[in-house]
Amino acid sequence: MKNLISNKFSIALLLVASVLLASCGGKREKKEVTSGDAASKVYVAPGKLDEYYEFMSGGFSGQIGVYGLPSCRLLKVIPVFAVNAENGWGFTEETKPMLQSTHGFVPWDDSHHPELSMTDGSPDGRWLFINSNNTPRIARINLSTFRTEEILEIPNSGGNHSSPFATENTEYVVAGTRFSIPIEGNKDVPISSYKENFKGTITFVKVDKDKGDMDVAFQIMMPGFDFDLSHCGKGPSTGWFFFSCYNSERAHTLLEANASQNDKDFIVAVNWKLAEKYLAEGKAKDFPGEYYSNRYDDNKHMATSTIRRSTKMLYPKDCPDMIYLMPCPKSPHGADVDPTGEYIVGGGKLSTVIPVFSFTKMQAAIAAKDFIGEVDGLPILKYESVIGGEVQKPGLGPLHTEFDGKGYAYTSMFVSSEVVKWKLGTWEVVDRIPTYYSIGHLSIPGGDSKTPWPKYLVAMNKITKDRYLLTGPELNQSAQLIDISGEKMKLLNDFPTVGEPHYAQGIPADLVMKHQVKVFKLEDNTHPYACKSEKDARVERKGKAIHVYMTSIRSHFYPDNIEGVVVGDTVFFHVTNLEQDWDTPHGFAIKGSTNAELLLMPGETATLKFIPKTSDIYPFYCTDFCSALHQEMQGYLRVSPANSKVPITFSTGK
Repeated sequence: MKNLISNKFSIALLLVASVLLASCGGKREKKEVTSGDAASKVYVAPGKLDEYYEFMSGGFSGQIGVYGLPSCRLLKVIPVFAVNAENGWGFTEETKPMLQSTHGFVPWDDSHHPELSMTDGSPDGRWLFINSNNTPRIARINLSTFRTEEILEIPNSGGNHSSPFATENTEYVVAGTRFSIPIEGNKDVPISSYKENFKGTITFVKVDKDKGDMDVAFQIMMPGFDFDLSHCGKGPSTGWFFFSCYNSERAHTLLEANASQNDKDFIVAVNWKLAEKYLAEGKAKDFPGEYYSNRYDDNKHMATSTIRRSTKMLYPKDCPDMIYLMPCPKSPHGADVDPTGEYIVGGGKLSTVIPVFSFTKMQAAIAAKDFIGEVDGLPILKYESVIGGEVQKPGLGPLHTEFDGKGYAYTSMFVSSEVVKWKLGTWEVVDRIPTYYSIGHLSIPGGDSKTPWPKYLVAMNKITKDRYLLTGPELNQSAQLIDISGEKMKLLNDFPTVGEPHYAQGIPADLVMKHQVKVFKLEDNTHPYACKSEKDARVERKGKAIHVYMTSIRSHFYPDNIEGVVVGDTVFFHVTNLEQDWDTPHGFAIKGSTNAELLLMPGETATLKFIPKTSDIYPFYCTDFCSALHQEMQGYLRVSPANSKVPITFSTGK
């Protein structure tokens, strides 16, 4: 393969630099980079609202952290891929199906890349998508409720990292495999047969334009690369998708050395409009692949799981001109498209330059068949024919680039711990600012879209030494707020984050708040165990199952005294919050529960399953402070011995 040469010396040099800089921690540079009026710029007075929402992935927490900018205040943690005892996510009978997969019930994951839904290439504030890296899944959060509404498993995937980036009108979100695996035929093969038997896939997930419902539309069989990040084209590059990938060597052991041999890896350019055409023409093959589709219904207040058993697979050899490879130095992370759609920026982690590819030149090179080779039938375009320019001496370890819409790009430099600002077209570095320390991704609200809002940049850093009060051997990851409204970048604030944020996306607050749901209307509640009023409350025995139809309202449960349960019974507390006032949730917990509590929004119904082990009196109570008489909001469940004949009775003291 031409132009893919060994460059061990440059790898060693960068790794040594990385170690030296990391070992210095906070002592690398201590000069002040904040402006004198930084405090006033981040201060949001009591009763005032932040300008932007910032949605940050929770990394190993599996959740999403929601912050306000510029205050940097944590507003909410949205449960997504991990169980959450605070509100019963994954514990209640209604939400357990959301975490179902072909591996069984998976109550955790590693969430990496939030992606806002878009209309005409701009964030629209309707939905937020995020991937899980370990068990391949994509989740969709409804931003009218800030609740995870759907989780779709991705079949035929070894790991879901390059995901879930959206097309310009959210026709699709994509999922590229981080780990290639045997996908076709016999999967019990030696690991050493990687080059022959291991493959990757790119999955296009269709999104319903009105409801947001997701399903796998088609997959593309790819060589055994490791796919990293991706972004859609726009403007002249509309209809294309660009993926970074590393391990063009297709190594299977000690990748830090063996997958860093080639001087260049690839940016994969996929013509998804042409892929749609091939799909419509019947070029896709039916391909086995089981996966779960889990959806939450806001009227029924419950989730359902559906298993699907096959997908449509496109093979590039059957689909000419669908995919091209652009050589990219070196072990690229980012594949970032500027607001005009002309430039695609590669972030080569081990590169000493930032390569910027030109879509116009790429089209010309394709037309001229300016190829230097192929991988599994995929043409490799000549680097010199597609490169628009290179940013020289930007720093060490370029990862990810976003844009301000004013002709400038901002790239995170992991090894040299800084953000570098450079000009599109001239490729000159015009400013740089240190970060504390080892920045990964960065985020400008709308910074990967057609319409950036270029006031703030958030740097997501991997090391926190000397930034906050000590908390033992582990310190939270750190994010920093940087003012990019002027010619020079200025540090305004830093703040600890939920989990390990990999990526984040920001959006003006009013684009989200206009969609907000404040209560669930009781008349729309179609939960099969809902109580629309206290007169519907009751307790029913069905064999060994006891169903408690319960209501909660300030400041009592109905019923609050229940008798007739015996050891060996399973009790289902179906609790409906009768409130119809905004921000008036109620909680429910019972002594001895091995699940979690319930946290019920106004008008919502949820179910707690309780299996008492011994004869006793079990208190239950409201866990969410709701009124001056919150402490009085409680009740008792009497559980009698297994052979007891105590009849079912219930009351509120009447």
